[in-house]
Amino acid sequence: MKNFVIVVLCLLLSISLFSCATLDTNQKQGTAVGAGVGAGVGAILGQVIGKDTESTLIGAGIGAALGGVAGNQIGRYMDMQEKELRDALAASEAASIRREQDILRATFKGEAFFDVNSTALKPGGYAELERVAQVLNKYPQTTIEIGGHTDTRGAAEYNQDLSLKRAGSVRDTLIQNGVAQERMTIVGYGESRPISSDHAMNRRVEIIIVPIRQG
Repeated sequence: MKNFVIVVLCLLLSISLFSCATLDTNQKQGTAVGAGVGAGVGAILGQVIGKDTESTLIGAGIGAALGGVAGNQIGRYMDMQEKELRDALAASEAASIRREQDILRATFKGEAFFDVNSTALKPGGYAELERVAQVLNKYPQTTIEIGGHTDTRGAAEYNQDLSLKRAGSVRDTLIQNGVAQERMTIVGYGESRPISSDHAMNRRVEIIIVPIRQG
């Protein structure tokens, strides 16, 4: 009986996602609906399989991933997100946006977010991330990597720990502004990925936004 229910739910999930993809007249709305349907049915599937909270969350994650953006629509989806992100940060002197195929990279100067040797976000950083969060919440079919980077001054181990904690502070602030935690991962790169001979440019936080592909 349980196997039969699982099969039925899988079929319902496929039908729901197909409907969202084919009936989409507004890219952002249709994608969000697809994610919601996928996550909802996936959560039910998780309960049927494991009958516990962990399985429910796993099922929801699978469903949301299946509710991603169709391959032929990813470019447009990311185009719109890029434009809104650039508009949101247009007045910022601390932020820059770069497009790498269908991946967006938002880079923020470290001194705009944190004082020296501190992992506490500055008030100006909160304002920047609030604007970023508004865009991220409109485009839920992406995963987000938050990477902390330092310069080469100081011990490598200390810099590694500092960069990870700073990435965590950025993630926590995005969560406070409604961005789903399960979409985000944090990485501390320390001093391992310099982009310049200028220490100030190497001290930075990068938010990398990657589209979730349907299926």
